[in-house]
Amino acid sequence: MADLTTRYLDMELRTPLVASASPLSQEVSSVRQLEDAGASAVVLYSLFEEQLRRESLELHHFLSAGTESYPESLSYFPEPPEFRLGPEEYLDHIRKIKDAVQIPIIASLNGCSAGGWIDYATKIQEAGANAIECNIYWIVTDFGMTSAEVEQHYLDILWAVKAAVHIPIAVKLSPFFSNVGNMCKRLDAVGADALVLFNRFYQPDIDLETLDMKPNVLLSTPQSMRLPLTWIGILYGRIKANLAATGGVHGAEDAIKLLMVGANVTMLCSTLLRHGVKHLRTIEQGMREWMDAHDYESVKQMQGSMSQLRCPDPSAFERAQYMRAVNSMQNVALAE
Repeated sequence: MADLTTRYLDMELRTPLVASASPLSQEVSSVRQLEDAGASAVVLYSLFEEQLRRESLELHHFLSAGTESYPESLSYFPEPPEFRLGPEEYLDHIRKIKDAVQIPIIASLNGCSAGGWIDYATKIQEAGANAIECNIYWIVTDFGMTSAEVEQHYLDILWAVKAAVHIPIAVKLSPFFSNVGNMCKRLDAVGADALVLFNRFYQPDIDLETLDMKPNVLLSTPQSMRLPLTWIGILYGRIKANLAATGGVHGAEDAIKLLMVGANVTMLCSTLLRHGVKHLRTIEQGMREWMDAHDYESVKQMQGSMSQLRCPDPSAFERAQYMRAVNSMQNVALAE
């Protein structure tokens, strides 16, 4: 039987299948179900920066500045919602889950400034979390801020959190950098233990009757994995940090492809919300069957085998492949 063990955030995991942050981690009972179904680790739903700072938020000031002449736009970025658990309850939730399950628990901090993160990161560590995922969710609306300043902001957050705790730190970032590879390399140099690729910004929609902005949460599709597949394949072997793929992992083949380009783990959310936590067993079984059929003995043997460093056609990750894809589309159009 194929060996699916992998290493992520200094932990040996039974399989690369990790449950990412979602409502499925809001109850101790549902985390138990994830463990029973085969999740090798669970990322808890996020604790938001807004929960740590009840006073007027710097973020809110920048988002709402300049909108006074257009009242409809004041709802574009909503007020901080009513969160399910406060900071102290979140810590207690970590403790209860650690007592209830054997698999590693990764806490998630979601925000865009160092602020209260630093003190709270130490409390999360004391509560027993095995690692922390810093989900830097930041839509920059200050037109005077340069790309260099934005990037430095990410690095400053990571440096501050790393200085405060000794448990591993993962950074979940978006693909919206002028040079994703350079940003990942700099985060790696500051000490990120893992990079989670990629965060998805949830763009709002407009209610034409009330003229309000409303949330528009769409679950991912298998096509969403192409972006993390591309960048993990490029980054593998070039940085020390572990690589986690998130977004678009719906079946065994998706997970296998991401491992082959170099991912240490593949994170699942949308597919579990669609099909239930038992779908984890289906994916794991599918991975074992594929690996046995193709003579792969372990994840370690397979990992990175199709990365840019090892791919027979490295241009598959670069512009040459894009040009081929465009030409193939033109050929199809001409044939029709």
